[in-house]
Amino acid sequence: MLKPPYTQYDQLFVYNFDRTELGEIDDPDLIGTWIEDETAILFFHTDKTEFIAEICARTRAEIIYEAQLDYRDWEAGLDITSFQVGPLAVSPLWESPVAGEHILPIRLDPSVIFGSGFHATTRLCLEVLCDLYGDQPGQFQRVMDLGCGTGLLAIGAARLGAGEVQAIDNNPFACQVAHRNRELNHCEQIIQIEQKDLRTALPDTRVDLVIANLYKGLLLDFFNNPDFWNAKYYLISGFIPSMEEELLTALPLQHLKLIERRQKDNWRLWLLANQKPGVNNLQ
Repeated sequence: MLKPPYTQYDQLFVYNFDRTELGEIDDPDLIGTWIEDETAILFFHTDKTEFIAEICARTRAEIIYEAQLDYRDWEAGLDITSFQVGPLAVSPLWESPVAGEHILPIRLDPSVIFGSGFHATTRLCLEVLCDLYGDQPGQFQRVMDLGCGTGLLAIGAARLGAGEVQAIDNNPFACQVAHRNRELNHCEQIIQIEQKDLRTALPDTRVDLVIANLYKGLLLDFFNNPDFWNAKYYLISGFIPSMEEELLTALPLQHLKLIERRQKDNWRLWLLANQKPGVNNLQ
């Protein structure tokens, strides 16, 4: 995350350790620590070769790989700038917030976590959220964002009118970034953030809308779990057309209605309505 004296991301210095137990990492140049597959990936603003050597000597850890890259390369060659979807105006911290009549501003520290708003699936989700709240205000009060990343979609739902949003991610650093963005947008009373491995612990989905912008394997796991299908509506994305047939086959179509299918840059999104008896009465 951005901390003084840094006001923007430029170069990323990345160090992947062969373990997660590195002790407390207290360094002013640290962006964050990404824990994944029993390894720790540390991101810094500057070259930390000597500091990394000290960590290795202290913990007997080894470096699997290290890299230096431009922040634009981390973001698929894109500049992270302000953009608007419907009334939602998203601005990174290094740009001035967008103001205007009927504008719902969102301030965002994208860090090195998925959810800057520039991937097609995130943009599709934002577009459909704006349409849902514009067409049916008040209907989507309880929202669950599975794999929340930066928290952008959760914040978008809160800005549009959701009264209670659960944002869940397996990545501890993603949860830290989501906490920061929740505070930046003063949504602490609306958004609850939880670090949880969705592969082993599915939350209670008795809500109005579940947002699941996830990879295909996890979507398939959810589709085959009856406990996943307790929400009124589902916003599903994170897949390309070649994956669609397999995912459609896994859907319990006897009680689901595909309301809308959208595509952007070869990525797909579905909006599903749950017609299972009694689901609209779930509390």
